[in-house]
Amino acid sequence: TPQEITPEISDTILKIINSSLENGYVPKSFKYAVIKPLLKKPNLDPDILANYRPISNLPFISKVLEKVVAKQLCSHLQDNSLFEKFQSGYRTYHSTETALVKVTNDLLLAADAGLASILVLLDLSAAFDTIDHNILLQRLETDVGIRGTALSWFKSYLSDRHQFVNVNQQSSPCSKVCYGVPQGSVLGPILFILYMLPLGNIIRNHNINFHCYADDTQLYLSMKPGQTDKLDTLSSCVKAINTWMTVNYLLLNPDKTEVIILGPQKLRESLSQQIISLDNVGVSTSSTVKNLGVLFDQDLSFKTHINQLVKLRSFTCATLLKYEISYLRVMQKNLSMPLFHQGWTTVTPC
Repeated sequence: TPQEITPEISDTILKIINSSLENGYVPKSFKYAVIKPLLKKPNLDPDILANYRPISNLPFISKVLEKVVAKQLCSHLQDNSLFEKFQSGYRTYHSTETALVKVTNDLLLAADAGLASILVLLDLSAAFDTIDHNILLQRLETDVGIRGTALSWFKSYLSDRHQFVNVNQQSSPCSKVCYGVPQGSVLGPILFILYMLPLGNIIRNHNINFHCYADDTQLYLSMKPGQTDKLDTLSSCVKAINTWMTVNYLLLNPDKTEVIILGPQKLRESLSQQIISLDNVGVSTSSTVKNLGVLFDQDLSFKTHINQLVKLRSFTCATLLKYEISYLRVMQKNLSMPLFHQGWTTVTPC
């Protein structure tokens, strides 16, 4: 058992971790990932490759080492206020819930003030996989203040990584990974949000409200119908974001970027006629958009989201009820007893 072997191997693991940190070097064996494809949903066609999600598996000891580094890195970022203020991804006491509460509160306050708001949900394509290592290392040195042996460790961590695919006990040849943060790693998500640090200042320079969760970026702006200059500012902000992402090897996906107008109905209708596009992002104002798993409607009533949850709950309850009745019927057959004998109460639907 793990409890029995831990005393026997703890000293060895400790020596490996300390040696790696002291020398600024990550062993090559720690940088090999096994990729195992997994169907995104059970009902998808297994013969279509696009229906699979690649799951990356790294050696256990490499994750222990990463955990040690991640703890020190996060302490450094927290102590020196280096985290993006409006980034809720992979941070202690931050979550999708805190991000949604912040944005929803701002939008509701704007609606109470008689303003209409535009919410833009930016979508990135394979964001974690296209990160340039040289740019990331430069960001760690200049923006985060990591130098010396610590910076050498991150250079070693990112370089000379390999991966191979394993399906049905058969493995593909190894291929070198030259871009992106390691999938399935502890440090990967933290390094990604550090890579994205300059984005916050670009948005702030345009006086646009925003909030991020990892690679999901929400832009929102409140205005009166006649303030068309703010629409130009929003379009300029989206253009600047697109330019920055191109330079940093990230891709903004205009086809999946969503826009919704929120607030009082009369103001929404007036504003929707003035918006045509935001830097080539076509604006077909949706009645609902999915934001971090929550359906936003134009009235901010969340009725659509609640109805969806009720429907899902009803389906789940009906499924559970079906299985329970099937189980009771099996018990009846095996025990030769009535399905509901005297003294039992029938199960009521949810």
